[in-house]
Amino acid sequence: MGDKRPNILVFMTDQQRGDTVLPHHPARMPNIDAFREQGVTFSQAFCPSPHCCPARATFFTGLYPSEHGVWNNVAVQNTLSRGLNDGVRLWTEDFAAAGYDLHWAGKWHVSYDEGPADRGFRVHSLSAGPDDGRERTMDRTWDAYRRIAADETANGASRSRGEIVRPGYGSYTHYGVRENPFGDEDHVDAAMEALKQSGRRDVPWMMYVGPLGPHDPYFVPQRFLDMYDADSIELPESFNDSMEDKPNLYRRTRGVFDQLTIEEHKEALLHYYAFCTYEDYLFGRVLEALETTGQSDNTVVLFCSDHGDYAGEHGLWCKGLPCFRGAYHVPAIIRWPGMHDQAGAIVDELVSLADFGPTFLEGADIAVDRAFTGRSLMPFLRGEKPAEWRREVYTQSNGNELYGIQRSVFSSDWKLVYNGFDFDELYDLNADAHELRNEIDNPAHAGRVRELYRLLWRFAAEHGDTCINPYIMVALARYGPAEAFR
Repeated sequence: MGDKRPNILVFMTDQQRGDTVLPHHPARMPNIDAFREQGVTFSQAFCPSPHCCPARATFFTGLYPSEHGVWNNVAVQNTLSRGLNDGVRLWTEDFAAAGYDLHWAGKWHVSYDEGPADRGFRVHSLSAGPDDGRERTMDRTWDAYRRIAADETANGASRSRGEIVRPGYGSYTHYGVRENPFGDEDHVDAAMEALKQSGRRDVPWMMYVGPLGPHDPYFVPQRFLDMYDADSIELPESFNDSMEDKPNLYRRTRGVFDQLTIEEHKEALLHYYAFCTYEDYLFGRVLEALETTGQSDNTVVLFCSDHGDYAGEHGLWCKGLPCFRGAYHVPAIIRWPGMHDQAGAIVDELVSLADFGPTFLEGADIAVDRAFTGRSLMPFLRGEKPAEWRREVYTQSNGNELYGIQRSVFSSDWKLVYNGFDFDELYDLNADAHELRNEIDNPAHAGRVRELYRLLWRFAAEHGDTCINPYIMVALARYGPAEAFR
């Protein structure tokens, strides 16, 4: 008899909204639709930060940014950190210690100084060199701006369709047509070949497949655009939000995208949906390879993403400091062999990217002697609900290179956002699901605001968050860290 411990396959897209994998969504996801009927969907899964590096570091460590130390893009010159704090261990290293083979194909973005090979993975493809960052870092030097200054076409007064003109930065084209965007097909080809090789060995494995779509800019093969009716595309209900009651940075960010016409915004959304469909196609290819190699019946499969995309919410795109749901809500569907009773189940409890490491470890019966911020989802996969499950989700961001302290706490009912760079936000999610009305100054909610601050600071205290400086010029929260102990 061979080793029957389950294999683990993670397919993590980049910047995909959580609602795109749920039933009745406009994005066409035929492979996900079939996969959803075979697994368990966590409909309320969230990342801790709307940014690739801290979100991925949380996924692989089961910890929050205040604990693992990755706050923003590790590959830019003004980064806050180049990688994980000393002594932080990936849960995949526990799998390697238990005898698993580790395989990697696609985007890394966990550390600048280390690559997946430094953490025990056999690397089959990587998106940008040994550290997934140095090539892009080189493009952000003063030499790059000298080249832009010398390029008259990058500083023109007119713009083409889908283009955003940015004097002194160079233009940016938001969407278009391209075969093999970000080289995602290459990453999947490498993963499929690795699956064939793994199937010939009597050793359990863990494989990570990390395509870079549907990240902006939304450039997609034409055949996936052709699957949509352009006239059927509708912008989000919050699209026309003036955001007058929200931080000025939110409005300033929206102003970048206000160059686009309504028709262009709709075209951008069509391209985003088509990009999701393209990633669904690639996921289907991996599932087919898993089936063809005879490993499907003993392989746990997770489809997820690192963070979401505003996709037109409040007139915004991409992701960043505006603390709206679209940037934090992520897909999460798990198919676990042998758990057929739960096939097709949708779990609406609040889930974090930090939960998946503890889940895999428990499911593979691998014991560890350290604590995680995340919790195992195995009870839900067995059709059970833990007696005490989280009622709130917390987020931690220090900004996406344009720095600003931002923390939030939200439940299914209320959401508080603490903005160190501007005034705070409060949303009644039952009455205002699209986060259109900031109720922070409504005296009727004063008690609730204080209680939410108490929860926010209590989480901060429990998880080593250091945004607690009492200096008069930076201690700007309505209620300070001492609330954690009241």
